[in-house]
Amino acid sequence: MQPIKQISHLDLSLCLRFNHASQHAWVRRLFRTVSRLGDGIFWYSLMILLLTRYRLEALLPVVHMLLAGGTCTLLYKWLKRKISRPRPYQVNPDIECITAPLDRFSFPSGHTLHAVAFSMVAAAYYPFLFWIVFPFTFLVAISRMVLGLHYPSDVLAGALIGASIAWLSFQI
Repeated sequence: MQPIKQISHLDLSLCLRFNHASQHAWVRRLFRTVSRLGDGIFWYSLMILLLTRYRLEALLPVVHMLLAGGTCTLLYKWLKRKISRPRPYQVNPDIECITAPLDRFSFPSGHTLHAVAFSMVAAAYYPFLFWIVFPFTFLVAISRMVLGLHYPSDVLAGALIGASIAWLSFQI
């Protein structure tokens, strides 16, 4: 088997395994909730809490998060249109879509991309947040596959792009 076909086969196989976990009602509820919070609710709430608690001291970190998030949005929307990869449930009838997607295409995972970028920026300014934002980010990434919305490669690409944007934002 060719390397690309092997990777594609592994991607689909892992996607099926993650999605299969959604057969349990509590798993569906958990990951629907995590995904919904990952739509932005968690991150914007965190920014508001930081501004409320630290006032002007939090202004730079929050603006930094917003600029990184805006960059993430522009890049992932461009990539999705350019690559136009169908979502797993659209390709394979064994994958169930558990919740409605926010957009049409699969690659990369925008939720994961944003979660990683926001987590890296927030934790750089407030290291104590590491133990809150990174576990949440991990759950967001897993939710995308459990809900049948992304392949593992979409999630991995989203994480790498989000980390790159966060890292670059500190270099500028």
